This record gives sequence, structure tokens and C-alpha cells, in this order.
Amino acid sequence: MSNGIKKWIQQVTDRALEILDLKSTDIPLNDLIEQCHAVISRRGEATGLALAGSVVISWTNLPESQYIAFFQRLLAEFGVDKEVLDLAIKAYQDDTSNNSIPQLHKAAEPKRQELFRRINAAPHGLQCLIKMRETLRLYLTDYPELRQIDEDFIHLFTSWFNKGFLKLEQINWDTPAAILEKLIQYESVHEIRGWDDLRRRLAEDRLCFGYFHPVIPDEPLIFVEVALVRGVANAIEPLLATPPAPPIDADTAVFYSINNCQPGLTGVTFGNLLIKQVVSVLQSEQPNLERFVTLSPIPGLRRWVESKHPEWLHEFEAGIDLDTSKARVAKYLTDWQGSRLRDSVARFHLGNGATLGRINIDSDTSRRGLEQSFGFMVNYFYELDHIVGNHEQLMEQSQIATSREVQLLLKKHC
Repeated sequence: MSNGIKKWIQQVTDRALEILDLKSTDIPLNDLIEQCHAVISRRGEATGLALAGSVVISWTNLPESQYIAFFQRLLAEFGVDKEVLDLAIKAYQDDTSNNSIPQLHKAAEPKRQELFRRINAAPHGLQCLIKMRETLRLYLTDYPELRQIDEDFIHLFTSWFNKGFLKLEQINWDTPAAILEKLIQYESVHEIRGWDDLRRRLAEDRLCFGYFHPVIPDEPLIFVEVALVRGVANAIEPLLATPPAPPIDADTAVFYSINNCQPGLTGVTFGNLLIKQVVSVLQSEQPNLERFVTLSPIPGLRRWVESKHPEWLHEFEAGIDLDTSKARVAKYLTDWQGSRLRDSVARFHLGNGATLGRINIDSDTSRRGLEQSFGFMVNYFYELDHIVGNHEQLMEQSQIATSREVQLLLKKHC
């Protein structure tokens, strides 16, 4: 951003603050709500942008104790104008042609959505909205009525973060340090233990790709870590500890860690696009690769065993009858909870069209791995000729794509 633009933004922001007499950094809730009303009532672009900037400042300084009250007032004061909606409905009933549909659509939209659009245009507005939704999600269980606001966020974020706006970037040791630090911060699957560990994960046989949005280019939205190896990896520790080597003989790309970086964007799908695009890049740049697989955690396995099959717990913990335990893991990974697969990671990969390929014993012996899944991990196979068919079968027929090995486990032991 040029110095001239920065100066202009600061000038109009200062002007808005003067209008609203908001120079204090301790802005009460009522003043913030007044700013929100002012933002959607102003038509002048410069003043509207400045007022939106003041909302960003005010939200940032809002005491945590007032968050709930803020969201409740968003719900009460920035919803659908029912009188306008009733008139639009009547107009449509009187004239059911396409001419009246745009007005009906506009009348049915909560005022919050327009407020969020205008905040989005302000400096740091998008970051503010992402943080606002992250905060909102903390209260949805206790205040389910606020889900209406969450739906507004999802509606807008789905448009703002679609594939056309996202940029795929390879992250390497030459990437700015501020972004590299965020990889260490956001890695939630397999902890990055400092800069030396990060350097290993960015070596020539280890790749990292992330999606970025042009408005917040220094904030990764999601990133995936890939190992180029020979054969299908069945354990995480050797994958992370093996010394770097040129991937001359590599025939397999192993996706071993996928991390969503922005809790405020939960529910906005990036991962399926990311994996498919990275596969396309690797096919082009590494033509020797024959297989694309994951080495994935099973985060809900122990909870399922303890709650649904506590009689199995001793066998899992003591490592008794491993084939039967593997079959039980396969049963968990193919178990439905209502209309969706129980395991979140299985739901993600199988929903992308992957095949449930192989169950691995003693695959993650870290404290987290043992606590969550008794050390089990799973390989999902991204077989390029079958991805579309697998996805359609799952979506339309609830039919899960499984390898011959997994089929035999389920048939013999379950």
C-alpha cells in the first residue's frame, strides 16, 4: 500500500473519529453500536470507509465482558426489517415475474450482512471480521440464537474466500520469517519444535504449500506439509526424523499434516481445493511420483472406544490381538453418526474422494497420538482415476471407498 493511500486512509479515519467524538481508546458498547448504525446509513464512500475503520478500532478495544451484549444487539438491531420484507413479499405475490425477485432478495437479507461488507472494505476490516466470528463461535453453545449471525458470516466468507480469490504458494526457507513463525504457531497436528525442526520440514524432500488471500497476504489460511518418499509411509516419527535427501528415488507424496490457521473461518472449505491443487502441482513438477497418500491421525478413536465399546479398551492399550484392533479402527472410520461419518478426518478425506487404504499400528507414539488413537494412524489413498467416482458414491449412496486390505479386515473381524 502506497504512502499516499495510507495517509488518505488515516485522514478520513481521523475525520470519522472527530464526527463521532471517539478519540478515547476505551469505547463503550453503545458507541460501537452507534458507529455500526452510522456505517450502514452513510452513502459517501470516503466517510463510510472511515466510519467502518472506526468500527474496527472500536471492536478491537471492546472489553471482553461486552462481547455477548454486542452480538445480542447485532441480532436485535441489524436483522431483517420485517415491514420492508412484508411489503416485498406482497409485491412478489402481486407480480410473480422476475422483476420483483431482486427486491424480495434484498429485503430478506439481514442488515448485518451489509454492515459486514462495509467493515470488510476498511483497513484491517477482514481480519477484524475473522476475529469477530472466532469470538462469536465461543458462545454458540450457550447462546444458540446467535447462530443466525454465524450463518451470515459463513454466507459472506464463502464468497470472499472462494478459489478465485485464493493464491496457492509454496512455503520454503526463503519465505518471509513472519510467515514461517506462523507455521510454527499454527501447526496443530505434529508440533514444530523450533527453527531447526521447521528447516527440516522445508528441505528439498519435504514441501509445504499454503493458501493466502490477497487482502491478508501475510496470514496463511491453511497449509499442508508433504513428504516425498519411496513407498507408503506408515509412521510419523521416522518421517519427521529422517535426514534430508534429494528426492531422486521418491515415488510417493505423503500428505502428513493439514492445518487450518484461522478459527474464524471454520466451516469455509479450503482443504479439498488445496490437496487437489497441490496434487496437480506435484504431478507437473515431480513426474516420477506414482502415488498420493496421507498419513492421517484418528483424533476421535479413543473417545469412541471409551464411550461405545469400553470392553475393547484393555486390548487397545495392551496391544493384544492387533488384527482385531485394526479391524475395530476400520469399523470406527466407516461408522456413521447420523448423515455424516463420525471421524472428522475420515469425513474430510473420504469426502474429497480418497480411498480408506491402510490402518497402521504404532504409527504415532507421541503422547498425543497415544492419548487420542492408541498410536494408530491411517493412510488415505488419492487415486486420481477414482476420486470423482468415490466422491459421488459417498455423497449419493453413502458408499465408502475402501481398499482390499480394509475390506478383508472388516469382513474377517467385525
